[in-house]
Amino acid sequence: MFDLGWTELLVIGIVALIVVGPKDLPVLFRNVGRWVGKARGMAREFSSAMNEAADQAGVNEIKQGLNAATNPVNTAMDGVKKAAQEMATSIDPTKFDPDSETGKLAAERAEQAKKIQASTARAAAERKAKEAADALAKAEEAEAALNTESKT
Repeated sequence: MFDLGWTELLVIGIVALIVVGPKDLPVLFRNVGRWVGKARGMAREFSSAMNEAADQAGVNEIKQGLNAATNPVNTAMDGVKKAAQEMATSIDPTKFDPDSETGKLAAERAEQAKKIQASTARAAAERKAKEAADALAKAEEAEAALNTESKT
């Protein structure tokens, strides 16, 4: 409603200092603050009274009904979200049963993951060993070729 920035407040303060004087300025600001506080309190009271009257008249139910009628997909999604939230709060994650079907599947998957990691590591070690053997064979061939060239 009223848009007062820092510069406007500074101008108002300077004008008040000149008009009222430095002696009575704190009293003036105190009275203005009380008046603003009373105005805010009255506005808050009026707003809460209007909200209460609307609640008593059933405006919120009518509003929800109109929202459901105009956008049924969002209303359905709200119901799904509410049900999911209730389900999430009812499940206690600290109560994990390893004997349940989910627990058995988790253990089985962990065991399979270990087997895959072990076979991958074994294959990598075999590949490195083969590469090292090939490099050694090439080095021996090169050494043999150098020995035959140096004899001639």
